[in-house]
Amino acid sequence: MKEDKRIKRKVLRSYIVSTFSIALVLFLLGSVAYMLTAALGTAHTLRRSITLSVELENNLGDDRREALRNEITATEGVVDVTYVDKQQKIDDVEFRRMFAAEIEEILAENPLRNSFEVAVESTARAVMDAMVDKLSAMDGVVYVAYPAATIERLHSTITKITIVLLAFGGALFIISLILLNNTIRLAIFSRRYLINTFKLVGATKGYIMRPFLATAAKQGLWSGIIASLLFGASLAALSGAMPEVISTTELVKIGITVGSMVLSGLVISLIFTTFAVNKFVNMKSNKIYLY
Repeated sequence: MKEDKRIKRKVLRSYIVSTFSIALVLFLLGSVAYMLTAALGTAHTLRRSITLSVELENNLGDDRREALRNEITATEGVVDVTYVDKQQKIDDVEFRRMFAAEIEEILAENPLRNSFEVAVESTARAVMDAMVDKLSAMDGVVYVAYPAATIERLHSTITKITIVLLAFGGALFIISLILLNNTIRLAIFSRRYLINTFKLVGATKGYIMRPFLATAAKQGLWSGIIASLLFGASLAALSGAMPEVISTTELVKIGITVGSMVLSGLVISLIFTTFAVNKFVNMKSNKIYLY
């Protein structure tokens, strides 16, 4: 009786340890996947924040300006067009900070020009150059400028960060699969004699595998839930310093990540358990005792 209780406690302890091991691996995978999507989202936002500055003629009338806005908006590849008044530019805090004195005291009039800030779909150098040529040819436009050097540095930095994150995520994914496989195989290995007993009394493969798969499904779900709780707790801890973490857009990503953790836990547990049990079901009895 005591021996049975000791075995049950040992099996339960092994089950709990393997469940938390799977949960930790799922938590790491989910966190890295979330960081990767967040980094790519930030990169997309940064690209969209770069605009072309279309400087206009000083004597451009309101009607012509609106016609020009419509012409620019209708241009293929243009996402958004924002009008910026020259007085708005000169009143900008950052612009004022560049000058110790009022610029109006130095110059007789505002030297800046009214302009359109044009956001485009792609910030690739060739696309931007082609857009500059197209907008510069429009009537009422003096010149078009954009921060070419900044764009080059941004593209280079984003590419490097993406490669590093993908490489790290890929390596972690492979290592995680190996760890999960070993964890589940060890759990099944400890019950190989039970599998052999079922075989000796004539149980079919399906009958033998059924309870193991049921246990694997429960373990996978619990692992996914625990990983999700850890992930949620981590985000809650970060939300104080980064309130944008709980924005509506991010909540969708968080929901997808949590769902992926639970589903991955279930699928991975079932697949690896199937392979591990199948190995011992197909193994000859004399080899099981020597294994």
